[in-house]
Amino acid sequence: MLRTKDAALTVGRAAMRLMPVTDAMFLWGESREMPMHIGGINLYTLPDDVDETDWLNEQLALLRQSEGLRRPFSEVLKLTPLGQYGPIRLEPDRDIDMHYHVRSAALPKPGRYREMFELASRLHSSLLDRTRPLWEITLISGLPNRQIATFKKVHHALMDGAASIHFYNSMFSPDPKERRTCSPLSVEAYEAYKRKFPSPKKPPRPSLTDIAAIGEFLKEQWGNSVGVTKALNQYVAAMFGIGGEGLVTPFAGVPRTSFNRNITGARRFVAQSWSLERVRAVGKAYDGTINDAVLGMCAGAMRKYLQSLNELPDKPLKAMAPVSIRPKDDIDSGNSVASVTANLATHIDDPAERMAAIQASMNAAKAQLRAMTAQQIQLYTAITNFPQMLTALTRTADKFPAYSATISNVPGPREQMYWNGARLDGMYPASIPVDGMAMNITQVSNFRNIDFGITACRRSVPHAQRMIDYLEEALVELEAAAGIKTPKGK
Repeated sequence: MLRTKDAALTVGRAAMRLMPVTDAMFLWGESREMPMHIGGINLYTLPDDVDETDWLNEQLALLRQSEGLRRPFSEVLKLTPLGQYGPIRLEPDRDIDMHYHVRSAALPKPGRYREMFELASRLHSSLLDRTRPLWEITLISGLPNRQIATFKKVHHALMDGAASIHFYNSMFSPDPKERRTCSPLSVEAYEAYKRKFPSPKKPPRPSLTDIAAIGEFLKEQWGNSVGVTKALNQYVAAMFGIGGEGLVTPFAGVPRTSFNRNITGARRFVAQSWSLERVRAVGKAYDGTINDAVLGMCAGAMRKYLQSLNELPDKPLKAMAPVSIRPKDDIDSGNSVASVTANLATHIDDPAERMAAIQASMNAAKAQLRAMTAQQIQLYTAITNFPQMLTALTRTADKFPAYSATISNVPGPREQMYWNGARLDGMYPASIPVDGMAMNITQVSNFRNIDFGITACRRSVPHAQRMIDYLEEALVELEAAAGIKTPKGK
């Protein structure tokens, strides 16, 4: 008996893992007003040869399989007496209630997208229960034209946007006839997906007797400190306007607008798709990228929104633009992201001149990141983001705004995908507004579309739905300034 008990304890300890500090930061910053989970709506069209009720019941049964769950869906937080500010461990939940985590909801008639987004807004407003694994999935029926939807949310301490895309890719198939008998939350499904990627190369740990290895390790640490010091010098110079090679920084000169209020816990979520080719054409016309075009659209839309409130400032808005630093072979990391500052140039009336200013700031930020390794970028980001964390913890972000909004772009599927025969029509991300940044605009590229999800504080940004029309108007303005004919229809 003693041997059996000791073995069980050994297995339990082996299954427990320590949460990295960079992930735990999302737990530290969470409050009722600032839930720190990400998520979104996926929209599907069912195949003609299935019954909608039968199909939904089959997917519910698969998603509610509790055996063989992969992490982090199988794990629950394990805290020390110091609470969330001490070491945080994740351990398997031995009694997970899958009916709590996987739910179904039917929209009230007429079942329009409006009702779907209203439901998503309410689902995204509530905190995840920290005594349970930090995720939920809701299957949504009641839409017309044989469409169904899912709303998934997972704590940002467990997954970033890129990790969420890996999860979705593991459950999708480019074959509309493929049917899977295992849950997309299972180890089986995830291991099958991971086999498509080369095994990540892990550098060997230096032995204490290996002088050469120790020398390389010390050289790497010295290189990190030198690289980060150089980047910080550029950052300080840009902040005080004495150099910085075109770099834009947070805090300095950020105007206070409706976007910079402290927020409440209620959310408003709206979404829309645009043709990826159309957005790409705009970026190309300005000798830029798709991301440049997206920033141009968002800048124009935010400018129009503030004009409608008669509060467009003379100084330009600034956006925090998260950047993934995840290696292509890294499938398992929860968070691997840095951030840069984009000058949205909202004080400039001409859309072409505004786009040039946006691109100049992004080019300077990208040049700085290219000069650093991923490890250096993580250290640099941690140092430069500390003042923003301080204002968040003290709830003074409305008085000392670091940015005006968060604008994020996540690469998604490059081909038409299906979930057990249901065609994926849209992937609309819901993300995190915070004090001082009451609106978050995130996009996912999805086959031939780019899907925008706008998440805002319901009180601070009361007319967030207007942003959809303003984004279209901003795109038309960019097309007109570049001499591109706007295509007819949506």
